[in-house]
Amino acid sequence: MPVEHISDTARWVAVYRAMETERSDALFRDPWARKLAGAVGEDIVRRIPRGRAVAWSMIVRTAVFDEIILRLVNREGADLVLNLAAGLDTRPWRLDLPPTLRWVDVDLPAILAQKRETLAADAPRCAYEAVGLDLTDLPARRALLARLAGECERALVVSEGLLIYLAEEQVGALADDLHGHSAFRWWLFDLANPWLLRYMQRSWGRALEGASAPMRFAPASGTDFFAPHGWRELEYRSSVEEARRLRREMRLAGVWRLLGRFASRRRREEWRRAGGTVLMGRIGNRE
Repeated sequence: MPVEHISDTARWVAVYRAMETERSDALFRDPWARKLAGAVGEDIVRRIPRGRAVAWSMIVRTAVFDEIILRLVNREGADLVLNLAAGLDTRPWRLDLPPTLRWVDVDLPAILAQKRETLAADAPRCAYEAVGLDLTDLPARRALLARLAGECERALVVSEGLLIYLAEEQVGALADDLHGHSAFRWWLFDLANPWLLRYMQRSWGRALEGASAPMRFAPASGTDFFAPHGWRELEYRSSVEEARRLRREMRLAGVWRLLGRFASRRRREEWRRAGGTVLMGRIGNRE
């Protein structure tokens, strides 16, 4: 299998950041992405079905996350960004962040060590901390959240590319843990619906078998899934709509739009929300 460990997915996505960086009209630039991806990342993109064709979705996701993070930091006063399953993300180095911002990456020690080694000669733009931790270790996770919540007032939690690999009960437990601390004001993540999940399982399910990382989380209730856990939707950015705005549409996107004219309103909304970026906010008291 091309993906042998869950951390290889970070190398896979880094190839797409490198592809975008090398465009003359790049939406963002990540000069470390190609080196971080390495031969493993290149091999994954080469061997998985439609490896290069799906680059648009990851590129759009990266650009939209960038926009929302910068807005919350620069305009809404977020004083800490907690990046769960950070992988090989280089935002603390490549985004124009204030030096007073604290950024905490959390992921398995080996993948953070690779990033630290690759970026050793470059200084992050903000106060940076890397925490090597398995997020499924609940006591360690809860201890970390408690520590960080006591050190900030307005934190943004980011979990890009994480939730889809978790079971519903794991996502619910994480939502509960985050809501347990009032300092965690916002939560930014990507979300698929069941239709898109089935497509991804058919396309890449076998490629991920070696990593024991099946794609699982795509609640039929969408962001309503999080309401009993203390979170509500503040903003939803549809991947297909953002791709059109950013001029990074998938092949035959125009055909899908044409078909949409003849579909029911319910089906059009299902397609629109097949996958996207979601910003959640705390609910003061659980309903």
